[in-house]
Amino acid sequence: MHERSSVAELVIQLKQELNRYSPGGKLPSSRALVERYRVSPVTVSRAVAQLTAEGLVVTRPGAGAFRAERRSDAPASGDTSWQEVALSADASADPVPRTVDASGVLVTLAAPPPGVIEFNGGYLHPALQPERAMAAALARAGRRPGAWGRPPSEGLPELREWFARGVGGAVGAADVLVTAGGQSALTTALRALAPPGAPALVESPTYPGMLAIARAAGVRPVPVPMDAQGVRTELLAEAFRATGARVFVCQPLFQNPTGAVLAPERRPEVLRIAREAGAFVIEDDFARRLVHEDSGPLPDPLAADDRDGVVVHVSSLTKVASPSLRVGMLAARGPVLERLRAIHVVDNFFVPRPLQETALELVGAPAWRRHLRTVAAELKGRRDAMTAALRLRLPELSLPYIPAGGYHLWLRLPGGTSETALLAAALRAGVAVAPGRPYFCAEPPAGYVRLSFAGVAGAAEIAEGVRRLRAACDETLG
Repeated sequence: MHERSSVAELVIQLKQELNRYSPGGKLPSSRALVERYRVSPVTVSRAVAQLTAEGLVVTRPGAGAFRAERRSDAPASGDTSWQEVALSADASADPVPRTVDASGVLVTLAAPPPGVIEFNGGYLHPALQPERAMAAALARAGRRPGAWGRPPSEGLPELREWFARGVGGAVGAADVLVTAGGQSALTTALRALAPPGAPALVESPTYPGMLAIARAAGVRPVPVPMDAQGVRTELLAEAFRATGARVFVCQPLFQNPTGAVLAPERRPEVLRIAREAGAFVIEDDFARRLVHEDSGPLPDPLAADDRDGVVVHVSSLTKVASPSLRVGMLAARGPVLERLRAIHVVDNFFVPRPLQETALELVGAPAWRRHLRTVAAELKGRRDAMTAALRLRLPELSLPYIPAGGYHLWLRLPGGTSETALLAAALRAGVAVAPGRPYFCAEPPAGYVRLSFAGVAGAAEIAEGVRRLRAACDETLG
């Protein structure tokens, strides 16, 4: 059994056992708990730590663990209704909105109820995360001299150098800022390049987290349609002319949600069009390390071909490692780097040094390359399993593009299908899927759903999830 589930089960059992003890009563020793519940000492230690954090148990060095004293009743809550006036006063005049719609982001962050298959996730299943390698990296990082000291605000030089090598071209370590994940990097970039009220061109459809960032900053996202070869460059040029925008946000590699890769002939066109418009391109290179085994050679980042400082490049280790390894980067050249650095410092000061040291240890270890190879093989296998299951059981859902990277499939619903009804029916059937509506900043051309194959246990769970989705479709499509 997985260690985390063992800890959760032991916590439940110990909570039930606590009722046998009066406040201040001593619990059995760790050795006794190991023997009684047939679990490891580590499991016992983690379970007791969780009970301590919940205030149910107190530990005394050398004496053991004891049931905590009963808490006194909490005072009655006051009247918070006054906040409604304070939070809404003159909100219509705010250049930057004080309320943020995070629904499109929360869809991929919310854990589904027990027993529900997670086709809506945005991260690797725990079985695919390099947990042992990360634990070893964290232990080694903790022993580094100065590991808990203050790092440079731009990030550790060695980590900046590693990120720069991944971009290539003229990008060097001096052009890189280490950030607290990709979402933080995108927030910094958009704030630096688009003032409140300004337009920002975005791919359509696009990542809901980026749309949330734009709206939270008071920026107006303007959609530019895509096809199977990426953003349509003739429409991109037209959008720059029509709006006067000074920034375009894109994901040229395994785009979220379509999975499309920007065609080779369009890459220089995007840079040329942006340069002629006096605009920046924010390149969100989130999926480069989520390549599938059968992808073939990958195109370089747009930043590697950028000679004039048009591209602000964003990438992260989070997607391919762990949701909690929130280490990413920004790369830019020219005066814009100073603005990015200033916003980054004001918002974050710096990324915690232990996290940066852990990232360095992780990517420098032989286990890192093995992990990337494993992920490439696993993602291909899961993609193929989901594609085959969908074609067999749900042929009425259109799958226009099968990606060679990333962690999801983008499906078009039959005309007239209600996304809301389908999602509700799917949840009742025991499978959670992501709706397509949050991926559009204007009216969508049709109904869509996004299915992730990375957050599930394997092919058997994918097959069962598609079977449940078939039942939901029978309920809503008929």
